[in-house]
Amino acid sequence: MIKAAEQVAYPLTGYFSSLVSDYLEANQKLDPFYTHPPNIDGVKAAMAARDSFNTPREALVNALNKQYETVNALESVTANIQSLHDGKTYTVTTAHQPNLFTGPLYFIYKIAHTIALSRSLNKQIPGAHFVPVYYMGSEDADIEELGFVTIGGQKLVWQTKQTGAVGRMLVDAELLSLIKLIEGQLGVSVQGAAWVSLLKKSFTIGKTIADATFEIVHHLFGEYGLVVILPDCDKLKSLFTSVIEKELTTGFSNKAVQQTIKNLSANYKVQAAGREINLFYLQGNKRERIVQTNTGFEVAALGLQFTTEQILEDVNNNPSCYSPNVILRGVFQETILPNIAFIGGGGELAYWLELKQVFAEAAVPYPVLLLRNSFLLVTAKQSQLLQKMQINTINLFKGRPQVIIDSFVKANSVHHLQINAQMAAIEAQYTLIKEQAASIDASLVDHIEALSHKQSQKLLQVQKKMLRAEKRKFEAEQQQITKIVEELFPGGSLQERVENIADWYKIYGTHFVRAIVENSDDFSKGFTLLYLAD
Repeated sequence: MIKAAEQVAYPLTGYFSSLVSDYLEANQKLDPFYTHPPNIDGVKAAMAARDSFNTPREALVNALNKQYETVNALESVTANIQSLHDGKTYTVTTAHQPNLFTGPLYFIYKIAHTIALSRSLNKQIPGAHFVPVYYMGSEDADIEELGFVTIGGQKLVWQTKQTGAVGRMLVDAELLSLIKLIEGQLGVSVQGAAWVSLLKKSFTIGKTIADATFEIVHHLFGEYGLVVILPDCDKLKSLFTSVIEKELTTGFSNKAVQQTIKNLSANYKVQAAGREINLFYLQGNKRERIVQTNTGFEVAALGLQFTTEQILEDVNNNPSCYSPNVILRGVFQETILPNIAFIGGGGELAYWLELKQVFAEAAVPYPVLLLRNSFLLVTAKQSQLLQKMQINTINLFKGRPQVIIDSFVKANSVHHLQINAQMAAIEAQYTLIKEQAASIDASLVDHIEALSHKQSQKLLQVQKKMLRAEKRKFEAEQQQITKIVEELFPGGSLQERVENIADWYKIYGTHFVRAIVENSDDFSKGFTLLYLAD
């Protein structure tokens, strides 16, 4: 399936922030904001830190066994779950919300990366065992972000009336109607029909979105031993009550993160600011802010009020009602898992770099942070066109057709379209005139400089008009370049942020998932272009 692969340094793509680029390049400005470097030595240091923490392994295994009762768990997964009893078993984790039908391709890439890194560490560090984990952020309430999928260039939106935590929402008739639309698109191919069958099997009326996503992810990645964890449950939340209580009584996370944000913002854009209390209250599907008052706490949207004593009692009686926001979510994850590495996107790394002191205040080990793998899938037809249009990788990542078109026209025109030499000669003449005038009257210099600048601008306009006139002779090539750039960067965005696995599963089936896993790096070395065979 994969004919060739090519890697581009992340900073050269233009799609990653200076903070992420500096982190990848080990810029010393970021040293205070993380604990372990993103390499094998960092992993070993994270393992040592994890060994000194009392991970609730028994409770974790029991919770996972309970969650997997709903699916026909593969032996590779059950073996990995049981291995978590052992103090020499560690996890490699990625986290993501339950996007509709897995959402954009990077959902798949993040999980594949955890599998690749776990495999690599199992080979590099004998005597230890590493388990890949997908931590489902099912408590996220942003249906506008999660409730759509783009297949075949068409954006399909789930028109549900449900609100609140997306993972707790139920599959309804509106969702089934989307599967029907997808069936119309994909059902003509054998692999497309298989994908639709998987959707129908996983998403049935009355099932929660979290459970449906759990099933589909297990189907795609179970053979690789991936463990899916649903943190929205009493057993797991009860392991976090001490941190919840500390947050409610001291507001420690906001105090810890504000100084870090102040220091980080001296050089970078801040990703997440946090709140005075970084917890939500979950009731049914509703997920609403907990706010401290003069008399205790309130959840205004739910009409709830507590004294301090009452809310602390409620934490112990109903731990699943308490949901950490972005500032505390990672602390919860690292509390319940024996984790040594977290794999996330650029935005996730940005806010994790704000949290080192939060982890320290909570006395929870901080993991190695790794940027997830990124891929650009290029079909054989597209590859041929890129070669024909002489589009190199760096120009391609500029993502703007006009830049590539200008480069192509300049390279292929029989005419010389640059007048830089002529402009330099004219500028030299103006310099001589300016020197001559200055010897007569210094006040003339400014006037001559203004004339020189005006002349340069007019000549640049002439050069642009020459290029514009020449481009009209390459109309067909312009259309081809525009078309391929839009195909590879839909809407000017990265392919992985728009397209869904369905577009590729319909062609390659399970071979697609296997190809992504096999071509995933352990410690991400660059943005990877995968050139596909016919």
